[in-house]
Amino acid sequence: MIVGNLPTETDTMIVEIADFKVRPEQRAAFLQAITGAATAYLAKSEGYRGHRILACQESPGRVVLTVEWATLEAHTVGFRQSPAFAEWRAVIGPFFVDPPHVEHFDVTVTG
Repeated sequence: MIVGNLPTETDTMIVEIADFKVRPEQRAAFLQAITGAATAYLAKSEGYRGHRILACQESPGRVVLTVEWATLEAHTVGFRQSPAFAEWRAVIGPFFVDPPHVEHFDVTVTG
């Protein structure tokens, strides 16, 4: 059973989900850094449609970033292979306990 609306071809997008592990005592500083970096680098990228930063309530060292991209290539080529990616990583990378886990998803239903 489908609940919600099926996206049309013009509505299609890719959602990147990046799962970050940071030291709990550095979470506030990381949230400030990633918020600023998202505005400075992600939001200016071709194919960028929007993002959310989610701070986990149960695990204070876990932060999830979701980014909506027009296409997979907008992220993997347009952003990841641009000078902006190196700058983005220089801002947020020092907070990582482990490298982030990043995957891309198709939106199949919205509600």
